[in-house]
Amino acid sequence: MIFSSVAFIFYFFPLFLLLYYFCRARNAALLFGCLVFYTWGEGYYLFLLAGLVAINFYLGLLIDGSEGVRRKAFLILGVGIDVAALTFFKYTGFIIRTIVNLTGAALPTVDVHLPLGISFFTFQLVSYLVDVRRNSIPADRGFIRFATYIMMFPHLIAGPIVRYSDIDQELFKRSIILSNVGLGVQYFIVGLCQKVLIANIVSLAADKVFSLPSSELSALVAWIGVIAYTLQIYFDFCGYSNMAIGLAFLMGFRFPLNFNYPYVSRSITEFWRRWHMSLSFWFRDYVYIPLGGNRGGPLYTARNLIIVFFLTGLWHGASWTFVLWGMFHGAFLLIERVGLRNALDRAPAVVGWTYAMVVVMIGWVLFRAGDLHEARSILAGMFGLAGGNRTEPIELWLTPEVILAMLAGILFSFPILPSILTALNMPELHGPVVPATAHVEVTLVRPIPVFLLLCGLCLSLALLVSSSLNPFLYFRF
Repeated sequence: MIFSSVAFIFYFFPLFLLLYYFCRARNAALLFGCLVFYTWGEGYYLFLLAGLVAINFYLGLLIDGSEGVRRKAFLILGVGIDVAALTFFKYTGFIIRTIVNLTGAALPTVDVHLPLGISFFTFQLVSYLVDVRRNSIPADRGFIRFATYIMMFPHLIAGPIVRYSDIDQELFKRSIILSNVGLGVQYFIVGLCQKVLIANIVSLAADKVFSLPSSELSALVAWIGVIAYTLQIYFDFCGYSNMAIGLAFLMGFRFPLNFNYPYVSRSITEFWRRWHMSLSFWFRDYVYIPLGGNRGGPLYTARNLIIVFFLTGLWHGASWTFVLWGMFHGAFLLIERVGLRNALDRAPAVVGWTYAMVVVMIGWVLFRAGDLHEARSILAGMFGLAGGNRTEPIELWLTPEVILAMLAGILFSFPILPSILTALNMPELHGPVVPATAHVEVTLVRPIPVFLLLCGLCLSLALLVSSSLNPFLYFRF
């Protein structure tokens, strides 16, 4: 069950809210809803999630109540269990295929089911144990409360990665405030529109182009497909994150912001401060800084960045294309650190923006391609090296609806709407927190007129009812 579905919008969530609002034990009501939600999609894999929650709950207590070597040993045990579970379910087949390709060994093919959300809730479990070990937070002594934090369905499947410290106060006590309910509805509708009105529609062009043989990949066709996918992955994932933030507001929680207009970036460094921020900050705080960050000199900094972006790519998928995508971004971050960033800062803004977008779009080819051969084919087409001659009229898949969705996607990739609402003197509202630094900042949100929200909601629902094309890309990760 996904947020942008008839089953969720008209059946599951209204019934859940009735239970949630009229039940005094709200954590228990929320946990019950989470169990139903996850069972609906994953069935008996709920036992895997419940087992990991129980193990980490008790290990958190042991870490909090221990000192010295025992404290560290319990942390290593907990992180080891979490990473082992993620590795088994996500990377077993990848590891076996890699060994076979490198050695030629006759190993059996293993196809392990990937439980929904395992990449996200594993990182939340690890961050919880590490934060307890660092004394950043106390171990939670209420099992239902802890299970509610991990299994909360708005962020369970595809993030954002919510740390315990982000919502610890709300887990103990929260209230439903009418203004936050209104803000939650706005976030949910905006996310739904991003997903249904832009991401779903532009995916038609992206899927078509990435399925074409190289003989049909002219430069124009390749660039249209890559631009379509660039818009699809942003509005798909940003839409999901906004819906999750909206659902959290409706339940009295405040989730961290996950996207901040990444396509306005003028460098790859800035891009990663704006794209999937909860993941970027997780790797910064739990991998990059513990490795030494930039404190050991240029060589150690380069090593740490390469490790982080190798893991970032691998986290997204068990394929060498994902690893190459991560290393590709890591390489440009290194290049910017050794001087390119200073040159970009001195250059006109359009130069930095063009550079960043070209790098990002080339990276998305690696991210989207099924294998390296497909990635080479698309990249060759983009630069006119595929020798493609169209045999099918482009008008068959580049329809007016797709063109309109692409234009809307390009327009709303920039903070156009907030600027318009600011010019109209719309009042500011307090939105989600942004974990950009050690201190929490508050995001100010401009309320969108009710008429626009209703129009977007009605159009989105009409398309949902009439279309079967509605997957979330990040459910694969």
